[in-house]
Amino acid sequence: MDAQDNAAQNVDLTLRNLLNSVQCVTARVRDGEPNERDGDFNLSNFWDTLGQAVKAVSQEATKVSLAFSKPPVPSQQDGEQLADSVLKSVLSLATIYYWLPKSQGVSLRQQVRDATVQVLEGLMQLLEVILTSPLQSLTQEQLRSTGGVWSACDRFTRLPQDNKAAVVLVLTGQSGIVKDAIEELEQALSEAHDPFGDILDDEEDGEEPRGNRDTYWSERDRRVVATCQGMMKAAAACLRKTTAAVRTRGDARAPQSVAQLDDLIDGIKGISPGVDDLALCVYPPLDYNSVDSHVTKLAALLKKVLAIIRSSHICGEAELTWVQFLNGAVDHNLQKAKDLLRLDS
Repeated sequence: MDAQDNAAQNVDLTLRNLLNSVQCVTARVRDGEPNERDGDFNLSNFWDTLGQAVKAVSQEATKVSLAFSKPPVPSQQDGEQLADSVLKSVLSLATIYYWLPKSQGVSLRQQVRDATVQVLEGLMQLLEVILTSPLQSLTQEQLRSTGGVWSACDRFTRLPQDNKAAVVLVLTGQSGIVKDAIEELEQALSEAHDPFGDILDDEEDGEEPRGNRDTYWSERDRRVVATCQGMMKAAAACLRKTTAAVRTRGDARAPQSVAQLDDLIDGIKGISPGVDDLALCVYPPLDYNSVDSHVTKLAALLKKVLAIIRSSHICGEAELTWVQFLNGAVDHNLQKAKDLLRLDS
């Protein structure tokens, strides 16, 4: 019994040391900078090598889980060999991730980084579960954690293969968020009504306005909201058109084009939060100062993004037409909103 306890304690220490090492590697991957490489970089070879490294981590995670799923507890020597093998696969994955230089695209690198961190975090969770569970039993939580590592590793097969594809993925996600915000607001407007409208239709001119504005949109409110909807729809159109332009004209090979795609995403990432902020502030009760602030911010952001598009390689003659149209639509909706918001000024 003493020998078994001693073996369990030794293996426990080995696992804790392994967990600490994986945590350190994960922190470096999450926060570290890439190694800038001179000369040619073979992206295809990178993906092949990265895929092999991910597969190795998945296999090592499976070995660890199986080793601690039933008695006997691995010996100290076996435990150390297993931990060394796991750590070797982790270091290999991190090293290969660092091969990917920024020149291949910040957007691509961020998505590869996030996927790598997800694998390492899944492995850490598995080790923590094993450490906090009986060492000779396979718990449901251990099964789920093992499956979590497999799932994180499988994600690599669905990653964008170059910066153009990475940018399209971000744009598609942004479009979905903006579309949801617009549809939710439209649904709320269609379902909302003045709860006292039928009763007080004969309200005499000059009477004080009703005091239930916290729960419904007044007619003026609805006109303000309509102009804000116009701005939100301009944002949605900008995202749709930009996605199509990147798919058609985007270049992930020339360094200047790669950098332009990253600059575009830097600007566009603010659109969905801007739309969300504007949508939230047009629900009753309306604070017109807040509406003014948010519609102005969203307009400025859209103008900035449209300027980036116009000066980038994705803007041909066809794209220039809608860029100019959306510029005008943004100006129109902003002026219309400000005119309505200044009625009482």
